[in-house]
Amino acid sequence: MLLKILALEPLNGWSISQRLKQVSGDVLQVSDGSLYPALHKLEQQGWITAKWKPSENNRRAKYNYSLTRLGHKHLEKEAANWGRLSVAISRVVALEKA
Repeated sequence: MLLKILALEPLNGWSISQRLKQVSGDVLQVSDGSLYPALHKLEQQGWITAKWKPSENNRRAKYNYSLTRLGHKHLEKEAANWGRLSVAISRVVALEKA
């Protein structure tokens, strides 16, 4: 989900969290304690990159996470996998009693 959000436009961590909440109709939320480790992992994988700049209190902070070319490829792969999985789950859930 983070890769999909960042595929649309570069965002900072807080904006990513807000966008996820907004597009899911307030169903999905991510805490800072989960978001930033996830972003760090995606960055280590080479799927996203981030720019550094000083924050309001003059500390270095990461801003504008964005998807890399490798991240776009991985997103396509994961979206296809999710499509297959969600169809399979829908079929199982739709089973009627014989």
